[in-house]
Amino acid sequence: MQNNVSLKAGSKEWIALAVLALPTLLVSMDTTVVYLAIPSISSALKPSGSQQLWITDIYGFMEAGLLITMGTLGDRIGRRKLLLIGAVAFVIASALAAFSKSADLLIAARALLGVAGATLLPSTLSLLRNLFHDDTQRSFAIGIWTTCFSTGTMLGPLVGGFLLSHFWWGSVFLMGVPVMVLFLILGPLLLPEFKDPGTAKFDFISVFLLIVSILPITYGIKEIAEQGIAFVFIMPILIGLGFSVIFLQRQNKLADPLINLSLFKIPPFKIALITLPIALFIWAGILLFVGQYLQLVLNMNPFIAGLWTLPAAASSTVACACTDALSKFIRKPVLVVGGLVIMGISLVLLTQVSSSLPVLIIATVLLSSGCGVAVTLSTNMVMTAAPPERAGAAAGMSETSTALGASFGIALLGSIGVAVYRYYLAFVKMNGVPQTAIHAAANTFGAAVKIARQLPGEAGKKLIELTQTAFLQSFKVTAGVAAIIVFIIAVVVAVAFRRYGKQQPDNL
Repeated sequence: MQNNVSLKAGSKEWIALAVLALPTLLVSMDTTVVYLAIPSISSALKPSGSQQLWITDIYGFMEAGLLITMGTLGDRIGRRKLLLIGAVAFVIASALAAFSKSADLLIAARALLGVAGATLLPSTLSLLRNLFHDDTQRSFAIGIWTTCFSTGTMLGPLVGGFLLSHFWWGSVFLMGVPVMVLFLILGPLLLPEFKDPGTAKFDFISVFLLIVSILPITYGIKEIAEQGIAFVFIMPILIGLGFSVIFLQRQNKLADPLINLSLFKIPPFKIALITLPIALFIWAGILLFVGQYLQLVLNMNPFIAGLWTLPAAASSTVACACTDALSKFIRKPVLVVGGLVIMGISLVLLTQVSSSLPVLIIATVLLSSGCGVAVTLSTNMVMTAAPPERAGAAAGMSETSTALGASFGIALLGSIGVAVYRYYLAFVKMNGVPQTAIHAAANTFGAAVKIARQLPGEAGKKLIELTQTAFLQSFKVTAGVAAIIVFIIAVVVAVAFRRYGKQQPDNL
């Protein structure tokens, strides 16, 4: 066994990495492709403000609820097998989303996409852990994997913008079908199979407990952020926390737990699972505002708005690809904390955004670069800490933290923005604009545009200017809140590295 572990990867392993890039790109693209489609979806399906947020974040919530389960399942039945099953499910769910006739049906289809996506990401990442045993090669391979994921999230708005400029909104979901079909042809031919050689049992009770822990908590937090504190929303959080306690107690008693809690005794593992969700929380939440800002404030069409996301996409890709090389000259703790600090600086810049496109571009480039460095290094720390036979479960934990972070970012930062937007319009008056129109425009910015088109003369123009100002205020306030959060976490992570770094020098 030691001889195999010491062997470096050859051409077969690098070809397999190229194949794994296909589902990684697609799943990450599907996370963000819906951002630019929201105005078109709002016009066609007329979702409420709450439904609009569910359309964007239900994918991440369902994915997060099942990632650990699917990662462990892949360890048991085979990671390639689960990956191929997930690819088929993803194609079916994409078609359902594309041809949805109502907001509720689209939310359901996005939920199914999240379930399918949960089978894909941990499988691709855990396969890398088994393909690349050499530490240097594995770090480089994970850097490429993170680059693919980052590139996909940033290409989503660009590809989506092109499709929205030429086809109907459902086309953004169909783009994944040919990619997955290609993967289903190449995967069985070029990907090796790996699974846990032991006889560990799959505990379905733990699966149930994990799902009923994560989903009620995410639902309750989202609804409180959107509608305010109420007992009906606090109750799901308490229920989820109660099931979480039961779940953790069960893991400590099982011989073959769904989550190996001993991994959390490794300092770099714990630090990585703090950094990952916070970085994605900030990045995904702010990206939601950027897409709307480009279209609704700067009046760009979807494709042009997508083009203006390219600088951030390029910077994120370069940051992920260069992180491994940088870590040879700069200590990893410095890079991780530095990435978080760069994100904080970008958010401070965004608090100054108005109608200036250069400020937005510089800020998003910094945001994506800092996020790329922090996420790449944190992912590598998680996978290095896990033994090869538990790679699927570790990948599931890593992806759960990032998916939950991204989903909470969209839900909570998005909800802060909605609250500020509505608060601003609730107390403003403007001569020549009916107060009823202002109140109706407070629902969503997209609704404001439709109402403005129905108003006569200068009234419509004034309403647009008013709602643009309200949106900018919401953007600035949200960026300020995000900046405070990320700077606090940077300090926490720096202190944790300083405290634990000497205990695990090989990992740092």
